[in-house]
Amino acid sequence: MPAHRRLKFTVFTACMLFIAVPGMAETPESWYQSGQAELERALAYRQNTGLAKNIILFVGDGMGISTVTAARIYDGQSRGQTGEENSLSFESLPFLALSKTYNTNQQTPDSAGTMTAMMSGIKTKAGLIGLNQNAERANCRTSLDADIPTFLEQAEQAGLSTGIVTTTRITHATPAATYAHIPERDWEDDADLPTEAIEDGCKDIAQQLIEFEFGNGIEVTMGGGRASFLPNTEIDPQTERPGNRRDGRDLISEWQDKYKDGTYLWNREQLAAVDPASTDRLLGLFSPSHMRYHQDRQGETSAQPSLPLMTQKTIEILQKNPKGFFLMVEAGRIDHAHHAGNAQRALQDTSELSDAVNVALALTNSEDTLIIVTADHSHTLTMAGYPTRGNPILGKVVSNDGAGNPESNPQLAEDQLPYTTLGYRNGRGFATGMGGDTRYRTASDPGRKDLTKVDSTHPDYHQEALVPLDMETHAAEDVAIYAGGPWAHLFQQTHEQHYIYHVMRHAAQLDLRAAPVDQ
Repeated sequence: MPAHRRLKFTVFTACMLFIAVPGMAETPESWYQSGQAELERALAYRQNTGLAKNIILFVGDGMGISTVTAARIYDGQSRGQTGEENSLSFESLPFLALSKTYNTNQQTPDSAGTMTAMMSGIKTKAGLIGLNQNAERANCRTSLDADIPTFLEQAEQAGLSTGIVTTTRITHATPAATYAHIPERDWEDDADLPTEAIEDGCKDIAQQLIEFEFGNGIEVTMGGGRASFLPNTEIDPQTERPGNRRDGRDLISEWQDKYKDGTYLWNREQLAAVDPASTDRLLGLFSPSHMRYHQDRQGETSAQPSLPLMTQKTIEILQKNPKGFFLMVEAGRIDHAHHAGNAQRALQDTSELSDAVNVALALTNSEDTLIIVTADHSHTLTMAGYPTRGNPILGKVVSNDGAGNPESNPQLAEDQLPYTTLGYRNGRGFATGMGGDTRYRTASDPGRKDLTKVDSTHPDYHQEALVPLDMETHAAEDVAIYAGGPWAHLFQQTHEQHYIYHVMRHAAQLDLRAAPVDQ
């Protein structure tokens, strides 16, 4: 190396006084120093091969890598940063891998098959919950010999406490895959069951939850879906509408009769008042159907609790068990917002998941708690154009000029119309939704829209889509696995999705805690 280059490099490294972090000045020196600091953290890490007393599996339903990136920027910008330099809580976990999400019969998967893979250690067909691929979808008779045990069931048999937290209906595909076995994900209550399925001996998902008999029974269950537990002769306390069940059963009352020590609640105020020290079992059903998006249930006046609050209370209850616990937490409405083509709500719910992970990190010890954050599948959300640094992630693309400085106006496409950074490959497409009036593009009104006077950062704005469909679809690319704690280093490459189960089982040493259940 020439002498002047050596001198310049020495001065450069000696002057590295800043780390490139939010709120600090960014300089060439700070970028270099931040890279060195990250290297030092990686070199200092030591593998943890101890027992995972506790395991927490966080699932961002539909949280593909583009969703994580956009949510990271959105989260940072909501706190006054440019956003790109921000990190979500789970991005600080030390191990990162990829998960292949296909079902045995579909290239682009659904949540039933993918969550069954994570919970049961095998891949299966789309639409099946807790069954192997030999079953036929919506055919009860073929499912009767296709049951496969779930990690939650095995954790209960090993003496661990268990919990399920979700913002969807508790009977929806992802949470259901922790405890149910059924050939059709849509059979959430008996009103959904065909007569033939009833005659062949299939039980709806809500009934399976209440009749769960493994171990000590699920200690904490929280989410939406109250209507599937109430008979159609009973009025819901919030909506004043009847329940869904046609069999006359009140499954909530049955749960209360079964668990005399149990606490049932249906609103945020009741949950906030729960004392974990004196509560050993809890059932919270906070909505007749799915819980509302984070955007729509914020504030003290909301009747529905936040995902971080549900996560906090659940951990505080479960961690009283000296043997440990298994908890599954789902941010389920990320998926639904994407299906609607509404990126803002998807990003907000992703940010809320990050807050829930922060709660778990604060309440547990990485020495004995394995935390995994992943997704069941991705969505067709894209980030495109060449927006300048710090451009609003929900805004129109403003590019840089030839000198690398921000332009004054949004970039125009070849059709002379502005466009947004975020868009969808397919779906219903553009809608303003301002003032509660959602106006989608229709088949009789095709093509792009002039967004010049449209506020694309409004919560009710729906991004444009290329291919018109009744609903935006899942995507098939790999999703990320973030992990920390005992045996987290086993996530280190591109894995089949069902591998997640095998890591959890190994980390928890379930084979040593209880007799294995035949698969």
